[in-house]
Amino acid sequence: MNVLRLHDVGELRLGSEPVPQPKLGEVLLRVTAVGICGSDLHWLEEGGIGDAQVTQPLVLGHEFAGVVLGPDSDLSGQRVAVDPAIPCQVCEFCRGGYPNLCSDLHFAGHGLDDGALREYMDWPEGNLHPLPETISDEEGALLEPLGVALHAVDLGQIEPGSSVGVFGCGPIGLLVVQLARLAGAADIIVTDRLQHRLEAAISMGATKSVLVTDDWDVNKVWEVSAGRGVEVAFEVAVENLAVETAITAARPGGRVVLVGIPAENQTSFTASTARRKGLTIKLSRRMKFTYPRAIQLVEGGLIDVRSLVTHRYPLSEYKQALQVAKRREGLKVVIQP
Repeated sequence: MNVLRLHDVGELRLGSEPVPQPKLGEVLLRVTAVGICGSDLHWLEEGGIGDAQVTQPLVLGHEFAGVVLGPDSDLSGQRVAVDPAIPCQVCEFCRGGYPNLCSDLHFAGHGLDDGALREYMDWPEGNLHPLPETISDEEGALLEPLGVALHAVDLGQIEPGSSVGVFGCGPIGLLVVQLARLAGAADIIVTDRLQHRLEAAISMGATKSVLVTDDWDVNKVWEVSAGRGVEVAFEVAVENLAVETAITAARPGGRVVLVGIPAENQTSFTASTARRKGLTIKLSRRMKFTYPRAIQLVEGGLIDVRSLVTHRYPLSEYKQALQVAKRREGLKVVIQP
């Protein structure tokens, strides 16, 4: 089978490897769709994320769907979305209802655990979620970023009639916009450096947009909100300016949810601003218990993930696919092994 492995910073190699043999509790999957995430680009360009670094050749890809091939599975032949996270289920965090904070978590395309940028893979059967016929394979792959957005919105506790800021309009930011609208937010202000992403956000429910430029003034969002600020601010970007904007835009007593992964592994903001406002600041870590909800939202037409996919490539064209993702052309790049 064809497999794409990261050997070092910027060094991807497409090669041939044997089809994996599932272990006890696992099934064999034919991978059908893999979304390229910003965190994949961190691994590619920096050799890791924070203190997690490439120590052996790694297959990237954690947003994916596939078809179960077996062996001996009741799901054989079934199209499935796949949860990339394998918590231990026995640590105090798992037992306390926080499997996303598991002290021994394994995650596809991270550390020592190979991901989905290959034709076939073995994965625990308990991590598979059957897809209804109305949800395509690529939509199934996007249930993972939708789960991340759902968890972030859960942390934000949006109330009907409230105002929300979304700073960064990549795929997860656009999903946060849709979920905020669904939760009843009356005003949704968005920012991004790319005009086409702001336009996508408006089409998905945002009410006001601000284009970020090199001479960006973080107070612009405060002005756009008529000097009232927002009750919940979501930072969903990869630069610290978005964090500072979220802190500045939040009104006194507001909530700020940090979702993005900073390239420098550092986050900073003006402490006096956050302190004097008495802000509640939460950091979002992946997701928990979101796949059933995500499937229902997409199947019911309440959330649109299909429109996020703007580029599709076979595995053999991985170089072009990753360059498009790096340049942030369109919205979401999907590789179809």
